[in-house]
Amino acid sequence: MLNRMMRQCALREHCRQEIRRKLAGLPEADADEILARLCREGYVDDARYARAFARDKSALQGWGSLKIKLALQRKAIDAAAIASALEAIDAPAAEARKEQVLRAKWNALDREEDPARRQAKFFRYAMSRGYGYEETKRIYDYLRRD
Repeated sequence: MLNRMMRQCALREHCRQEIRRKLAGLPEADADEILARLCREGYVDDARYARAFARDKSALQGWGSLKIKLALQRKAIDAAAIASALEAIDAPAAEARKEQVLRAKWNALDREEDPARRQAKFFRYAMSRGYGYEETKRIYDYLRRD
């Protein structure tokens, strides 16, 4: 099982919680021993996982920092590692991706004739992507005028 976990960890990043879930069928002592060895040998590192997760979700899927933070908290990553991962995100690229994602939603809502419903749908979508109210309002005002 140790060799199998080493191979999986060599292919992509995993956090402790994911490894624990994969080792669920083993006795507790064996699972703890395997996880400790993976951490000791550098196969599993929650801080490294958090940085990779934040970078990928921001750049590839256009997630905002709130959604990334909540997802990492659900994976039992400690607060310091989460804060470090959020700081490591390329801010200009994240801002450009956010504007791209929200502009696409704005264009998709073009058929909505009721302005109040259009605004509600836009804000609900932006909040579900992890963007804060103030940043969403700024982009909404810009798109509405444009």
